[in-house]
Amino acid sequence: MAAAAVIEMPKKKPLPAGLPREWYESHNRALKAMRLAISLLDTGTYDPKRATNRKIRTMAVRVGIHRPSNLTCKMVRSLIREGNGS
Repeated sequence: MAAAAVIEMPKKKPLPAGLPREWYESHNRALKAMRLAISLLDTGTYDPKRATNRKIRTMAVRVGIHRPSNLTCKMVRSLIREGNGS
């Protein structure tokens, strides 16, 4: 049986101060979507159709990320589509 891969998160840099709250929310959502897309691609999910909300949320639990919203799941599929050239 194969051992589960340990995924380490990169060091976080402080965000710039004084921007509107919406900027921080969209920035953090994009970072979360990128982390999830990379994790899914690493496990062999190359087709956005196979990246269901359930699969994305299961990956979030495995990686230790809070449960993503529907919008974040949509962004993950978009990133997989762009990276796959589909």
